[in-house]
Amino acid sequence: MDLGLSGRTALVFGASSGLGLASAEALAAEAANVALVARRDDLVRHHAQEIGGLGLRGDVTNPVDRERVVRETVDRFGGLDVLVWNGGGPPAGPALDVTPESIESAVQLLLVPAVHLVQLCRPHLERSPAGRVVAITSLAAKEPTEHLALSNSVRPGLTGYMKSLSRELGPHGITVNCVAPGRIATPRLEYLYPDGPSDEQLAQIPLRRWGEPREFGDVVCFLASDRARYVTGQTIVVDGGLQQFLF
Repeated sequence: MDLGLSGRTALVFGASSGLGLASAEALAAEAANVALVARRDDLVRHHAQEIGGLGLRGDVTNPVDRERVVRETVDRFGGLDVLVWNGGGPPAGPALDVTPESIESAVQLLLVPAVHLVQLCRPHLERSPAGRVVAITSLAAKEPTEHLALSNSVRPGLTGYMKSLSRELGPHGITVNCVAPGRIATPRLEYLYPDGPSDEQLAQIPLRRWGEPREFGDVVCFLASDRARYVTGQTIVVDGGLQQFLF
């Protein structure tokens, strides 16, 4: 299936590993121009070289870095069609351990950069024949996850912002969607489950395994594509059937 991404330009954050890298790889496999952004300069440039993309060092919490990577992407490729927002995850912990400082830090990591990047990218997305915004969120945006109180608090806010944004950018032909991972085998999951999955935890997943990053990246790639031009304002869950909610 031709996804219609050849020659389109995608800007992917948190792309030195895990879900961001998998998304960048999937987009590059469809012949898109991909700019990968991450704090680890050597690593992001290495991965960019492997997939034929542009590697850019940038801290998502730094507004100067955000402005610079958008500018460098547009300068390099002549425009921007796809924004893939990925801010990683805040520290784990229960709700009683949340402090004003930790919640502010989580907002500065997960929500504020997304809002700023949309502002920066909007003029370019509006000029694109197929502007796309895809935000990588979490199951915590739909159902609270034990010991992830910061994610449970802030990610629903990001989802709400993206839902509102989808209605405002829709008249410009720009789609806005979220992709919520379940237990995907990434460094983040290794941090949350240092001993790996137990038999009991795997039994909770109908497919009886953790997902592979590329399985997630392919969904991001589809939502960024021309084939998904009538899908907007949605949160697509990629979890192997883990969650049992209906909507």
